[in-house]
Amino acid sequence: MTVRLKDIARDLGVSVITASKALRGSKDISEETRKRVLARMRAVNYQPNMTARALATGHSSIIGLIVPDLVHPFFAELAKALGGALRKDNYGLILASSEEDPGIEQEEIRMMLARRVGALLIASTRPSLQGIYNVADLRTPLILVDRNFPQLRVNFVGTDDYAGGQLAGEHLLSLGRRHLAHIGGPDLSPAIDRFLGFQGALRRHGIDLPESHTASVARVEELGDEAGYAVMQQLMRLNPVPDGVFCYNDLTAIGAMQAALDAGFAIPEQIAFLGFGNVRYSKYLRVPLSSIDQATSELGFKAAELALKLIREPATPHTTIKLPPKLVVRASSNVEPAPQRKSTAVRSPRKR
Repeated sequence: MTVRLKDIARDLGVSVITASKALRGSKDISEETRKRVLARMRAVNYQPNMTARALATGHSSIIGLIVPDLVHPFFAELAKALGGALRKDNYGLILASSEEDPGIEQEEIRMMLARRVGALLIASTRPSLQGIYNVADLRTPLILVDRNFPQLRVNFVGTDDYAGGQLAGEHLLSLGRRHLAHIGGPDLSPAIDRFLGFQGALRRHGIDLPESHTASVARVEELGDEAGYAVMQQLMRLNPVPDGVFCYNDLTAIGAMQAALDAGFAIPEQIAFLGFGNVRYSKYLRVPLSSIDQATSELGFKAAELALKLIREPATPHTTIKLPPKLVVRASSNVEPAPQRKSTAVRSPRKR
């Protein structure tokens, strides 16, 4: 026989409303009552009727997350942390990939809303605000993750990318490197802010970053290693060859490092490399990669906290959460000054 919420309420001598609040994690009942109700639910293996609950409340106990690429380590780790945090509050997580396509993203948004998700989290692939307002005007709480639109009054959880770019610039300069280059990402807020922070750090030391030493590549979440390899081949044709390279993300840096190694350059003695994201496998590479850590798991936890708060307290003001990045130094860079070069002649890359 199916156990109903009113059966649990009767057994415990509380109202159905109180039992429902315990299930939803509402703050206006005592912690003792909440624990009693949840313990009874576990004892009788109570399974809430999600369809009925969605019809009654206007949303389900499911949170939706749309990201550009489901297999990218950053978004995979973010989703894992987010799902784990939500599970503790009896919420589930459904995932979708936009494949870096605004049209697909819009369709996934429509599908998520049709399922009456309790809140919608998006790492948007859009270059502008167009279309986002259609979601923000709905009653479903919206949280932008990783990629922000500062002009739009909407909730955001992400990294302080500008500060991360500054860390990268200061670190490479501390090695005595002065011929620096940057391999950037698409024209979205993380790539823009990382570049501006990097550029700002260099300018504070009286160094300008020539346009020839910068490149932006698309689809870096999916094809970052291939893009990094191709761009690094171009940078190695410069005179002098860059002695320090800051990359949009770790995947791009991995490709760039491989291009340098294939061309016979020593890392970090001749070229130091720095990525962004600090994905888990970075320390296991042939040359372990220095990176700017985004505290990815913490981003997932913070996003879960904010989503649940917006569901339970709809009047919550728009919230922006930016976690401070940290520099993680490995073998692809070091703290010793680079040796003085005897010549600035271009070293021709060997054919792959």
